[in-house]
Amino acid sequence: MPATLADSDNVTKLRQPSPERAAWRIALSCMLALSIAMGIGRFAFTPMLPLMLHEHLTDIQHGSWLASLNYAGYFIGALSCMWLHFTPTLIIRFALAATVALTLAMGLMESFAVWAVVRTLAGVMSAWAMVFSAGWGFRKLAELRMPSLGGVIFAGPGAGIVVTGLLASLNDTLGWPARGGWLLCGVLALALLAVIWRTFVADIPVAIDATKSSDAAKSTTATAAPSINHGSGESVIPVTILYSFAGFGYIITATFLPVIARQALPGSPWPDLFFPLLGLMVIPGAIVGARAPLSWDNRLLLAVCYLMQGLGVGIGIVLPNVVGFALGSVLVGLPFTAITVYAVRECRRLRGDNANGLIGLVTASYGIGQIVGPLVAAPLVAATGGFTTALLCASGVLALGAIGFVWDWRRSLERAP
Repeated sequence: MPATLADSDNVTKLRQPSPERAAWRIALSCMLALSIAMGIGRFAFTPMLPLMLHEHLTDIQHGSWLASLNYAGYFIGALSCMWLHFTPTLIIRFALAATVALTLAMGLMESFAVWAVVRTLAGVMSAWAMVFSAGWGFRKLAELRMPSLGGVIFAGPGAGIVVTGLLASLNDTLGWPARGGWLLCGVLALALLAVIWRTFVADIPVAIDATKSSDAAKSTTATAAPSINHGSGESVIPVTILYSFAGFGYIITATFLPVIARQALPGSPWPDLFFPLLGLMVIPGAIVGARAPLSWDNRLLLAVCYLMQGLGVGIGIVLPNVVGFALGSVLVGLPFTAITVYAVRECRRLRGDNANGLIGLVTASYGIGQIVGPLVAAPLVAATGGFTTALLCASGVLALGAIGFVWDWRRSLERAP
């Protein structure tokens, strides 16, 4: 009997994937989860908006409201995560399944009132999926001693943006109605969910021996938080306020880029490709940005990212051609996720292991900036007949944010003993 049990244990071990393979499966599954929740559930609206405008299904004013309602839903969803106590994988599955249904609903309904509810709920679901996929994924990667794959997870929104942008362009090329694009996105989301559904099983800790577990904890701590200052005594007000500038600064471009490009380049085949290019740049930005030395000051890194995005937002005004829009898409996309990484690091520097509350606060601040952005853009477009003033406003806000972070950094140096 002992021999039989030993043989059974050996067979079980053979069936279990290696830690490296398991880590890659988790990282890629979480990446696809964020592709569904963010790239499709949240940002598919951007490439679909020009088609909806062309068919007179909506206008800029109502489109701005739909965008802001989605961002408001994300804001509500992010805050509600503090009160959700279900199993993370259960929440992830529910949020992703709901995202599929809500995306399909956009193609099956043609009522602004229904769309308003759908986009709000889609924002809530994207927040739930984002928070719990990232949290669960990073914990699993830490257990498997491969936390460096965290950057792969945050490449998900970029990958989703690329695919949805290309699907919208294909839909337009084929001459299908706007609802066809939404249905294509919904079917894609369903297919991706089927691929990763089994990954998010009941949350069972990964079994590793005590020595490896100790080593993993040390490795994770060294990788994730060597620059943590447990109670620096510095104010959290600067990062809380300045992070909202990032939400406001990028969101006008992220919401209206195809519309802006079509206005500047009428009849050109290029406008529908700039948003996928932006999403494509998010992928290397997420992976490379997450590997920036943790000894570098987060505020200076944020300032550089803000300036890069500010230049990307404004360059289309100076160069309203293919080169200008392409360069702008690159500059807005590259720091998109890096900004989040550095903001979280700054929260941990200020509050150490008690940073969750501050992270939630700055996330809410970012969400407010996203909500306000489209609401500010719509009346400016109505008053001026174009997006130039709105983009200048967004670019200026990002520049102010960069100046604010540099000022906060210099002030901390002056106060240092």
